[in-house]
Amino acid sequence: MSTYRLSNLLAPAAVAVIGASPRPASLGRAVLENLRSAGFKGEIGVVNPRYPEIGGFKTVRTLAELPFVPDLVVITAPSRSVAKIVGDAGERGVAGAIIISAEMGRGKGSYAEAANVAARKSGIRLLGPNCLGLMVPSSNLNASFAAHMPRRGHLALISQSGAIAAGMVDWAAVKDIGFSGIVSIGDQLDIDIADMLDYYAADLETRAILLYIEAITDARKFMSAARAAARVKPVVVVKSGRLAHGAQAAATHTGAFAGADAVYDAAFRRAGMLRVFDLRELFDCAETLGRVSAPRGKRVAILTNGGGIGVLAVDRLAELGGIPATLSKDVCDKLNATMPPSWSGSNPVDITGDADAERYATALSTLLADPDNDAVLVMNVQTAMASPSEIAKSVIRLVGEERVRRTFFKPVFAVWVGAEEFVTHAFDAAGIPNYPTEDDAVRSIMNLVRYREAAQLLTEVPPSLPKEFDPDTEAARLVIEKALAEGRSWLDPIEVGALFAAYQIPMVPTLAAPNADAAVAWAEPFLAQGVTVVVKVMSRDITHKSDIGGVVLNLTSVEAVRSAVVDILDRAARLRPKARIDGVIVQPMIIRRKARELTVGIADDPTFGPVIAFGHGGTAVEIIDDRSLALPPLDLPLANSLIARTRVSKLLQAYRDVPAVKDGAVALTLVKLSQMAADFPQIHELDINPLLADESGVVVIDARVMVRKAQRKFAGLGNTTFAVKPYPSQWERHLEVKDGWRVLARPLRPDDEPAIHEFLKHVTPEDLRLRFFAAMKEFSHAFIARLTQIDYARAMAFIAIDEATGETLGVVRIHSDSIYESGEYAILLRSDLKGKGLGWALMKLIIEYARAEGLKYVCGQVLRENAAMLRMCRHLGFEAKADHSEPDILNVTLALTEESARAAAQA
Repeated sequence: MSTYRLSNLLAPAAVAVIGASPRPASLGRAVLENLRSAGFKGEIGVVNPRYPEIGGFKTVRTLAELPFVPDLVVITAPSRSVAKIVGDAGERGVAGAIIISAEMGRGKGSYAEAANVAARKSGIRLLGPNCLGLMVPSSNLNASFAAHMPRRGHLALISQSGAIAAGMVDWAAVKDIGFSGIVSIGDQLDIDIADMLDYYAADLETRAILLYIEAITDARKFMSAARAAARVKPVVVVKSGRLAHGAQAAATHTGAFAGADAVYDAAFRRAGMLRVFDLRELFDCAETLGRVSAPRGKRVAILTNGGGIGVLAVDRLAELGGIPATLSKDVCDKLNATMPPSWSGSNPVDITGDADAERYATALSTLLADPDNDAVLVMNVQTAMASPSEIAKSVIRLVGEERVRRTFFKPVFAVWVGAEEFVTHAFDAAGIPNYPTEDDAVRSIMNLVRYREAAQLLTEVPPSLPKEFDPDTEAARLVIEKALAEGRSWLDPIEVGALFAAYQIPMVPTLAAPNADAAVAWAEPFLAQGVTVVVKVMSRDITHKSDIGGVVLNLTSVEAVRSAVVDILDRAARLRPKARIDGVIVQPMIIRRKARELTVGIADDPTFGPVIAFGHGGTAVEIIDDRSLALPPLDLPLANSLIARTRVSKLLQAYRDVPAVKDGAVALTLVKLSQMAADFPQIHELDINPLLADESGVVVIDARVMVRKAQRKFAGLGNTTFAVKPYPSQWERHLEVKDGWRVLARPLRPDDEPAIHEFLKHVTPEDLRLRFFAAMKEFSHAFIARLTQIDYARAMAFIAIDEATGETLGVVRIHSDSIYESGEYAILLRSDLKGKGLGWALMKLIIEYARAEGLKYVCGQVLRENAAMLRMCRHLGFEAKADHSEPDILNVTLALTEESARAAAQA
């Protein structure tokens, strides 16, 4: 739905340029010349009231005077006139406009806002302003002021920078790499990164998507689109501003961890995108993705005529997480029979410096046939004994033959050190990715591996949470609401303990004492049992207690406790005279000599909302700087992945006389924190340091929690702070249909995949055709995984389950458009359950959901022959109209508000 009218904009039948000038250096003239030189086949109109002719094109004074209606207008006029041009274009029926004009301003009263208001009246889509334009080689469309037109290919580039887009075009021209489209989105007044991700994810000509990002505006929409795109094809992203740190004034260790770029990194990882860190690496990814598919694994065989460069490649491969392929006895025997005795005998396969074209071809053929490797890197160092160009020709010829012969051809990569231009062009023409150094090649191979691993992770079915985890949300709510009602930002230690108890997070007993006498009274029972105690300053204004000597450990007597409390309170008053000192807290000393000190917590990012942090704990936490971040909600696999990205994760395993940390204890704690953040968006920051972990489990030693009034970040109901919307349990419903039949309808979950597989066995081929508009013979794991992984942000699906038998009965879903105004529905029931009222009940539920989410319309497409669906739609109040482009389809629309009903009636 977010691709509404984008196909008209990206593949227009006719284009008009508004604001073109005769001046050779003007933007309008450059766009006009690019349209002509690219060979655009449609009509081109020029609107300019001052000149009768520009560049050989006759002009008209106004858009209304054009003898045709363009699908696309390109606006290079002064910013003050853009809004009127957009309004006129919308009234004329134009589908989209590219606003190249700059200096439009932002926000209320700006030229940009006026243009956006004008566009909303007609539904015209806007690209820009302040952009380079777009280039679509398959349509011979160059509606930009770039210096070159790329050739047709399978890469899509979406860039927030016009200069980066232009640079990619120039680079691609040299490397002979083609594009399905290059889009400069500029200031994203309407069409944004997410819209273009949606479009190119569905575009059959696009094999991979490249992104250049400076900042994300709507994080939830971006995450929804990015996750959907990455499930079907590689999405590679480079982001500028990596060193900008957004949390320097954070109040907790966790907050300090959540630097702006670290959160972007977590978001890209959660979305399954492949992040690279500079333009060179982006170019290398384009080089690779434009020519080969990802290998099935990360075992790489390396063929070379130079031992040194081969060893360097193996070292880099191991460093990046790849696996040097092992040569089996059978492969070694074949190489022994054809290679000189001095060949290396292992991987890297060094066939010596005098290797000629024939020797390369023989060795490469053996490695390509070897099932124990997933990719082959062929390298050549020039020598006087063999022609590098002849060796390259031999490799190219063999790769071409093998591609034809094999159903799945493992990717081949090339490094020709100091290669002549002829060799590079030959590899380019043959579609073999080639690089100047072994480092570039290995990084590109591992980028492909990382993409495949990320894509597989997106389609995995996560396990449910342990059934024994049932948080007491009401108890937690009382704690948080009490603090907010009293105008406090920080929970006191007793409240923190109560909050953690509600979420079954073990914490050392914590007792508050306003003075030394009270502290002694709390300490005496512990001391009587032979347990030493610790006292800590209690102040919401002192972030790090140890900084002022506010923590005293290993107290063994009443006198020691009294003396420590007096000293702590004196130091706190002296060193932090403005701080509010509430006394001290008393805790028993937890002695776990082989426990690991960890830190976990929640931080709030201004763009992506809450993030979960994990890392090495203790007083030196910032100095050690060993942490990782993830966007909630988390399940156990995501939590384990978060842990695995740190160095301290290795210490959680057993070593020497230290037993391993209790299996799953740390990951479950992270999941509990994630659920806490989902249930209570009032939690602004939460910091546990240290969290002790050992073979018996975990225990919180110290923690701080900051709360504030919940702030809405994203549209919709339920949790409005998560960039990845959590499971909306509030939409679970018990429905009663005909004859007292009880059905549970709840939001679809990823772990419903097996149930959907079974459900589809009970749907006839004819009903599947009516639902999918095509014959569906079988459903792959990847296809159903995509159906079941609902992001609950722009898409929702309800699964209907028989309460008596547990069988899946049907599914209804809705997907909103780019501006969250209209949602497209789809429904499918078991074929043997028609006429029992289930379809009616599910349609009413999805309409209720759409209305609650603030959508104005529910719409859908129905085959004319689907009489039952059309009859139900009419009874529910939908209006049906013919689809002019598809005569077999009717478009059905239900207006959900009085305003939308009036608009529909006028239309």
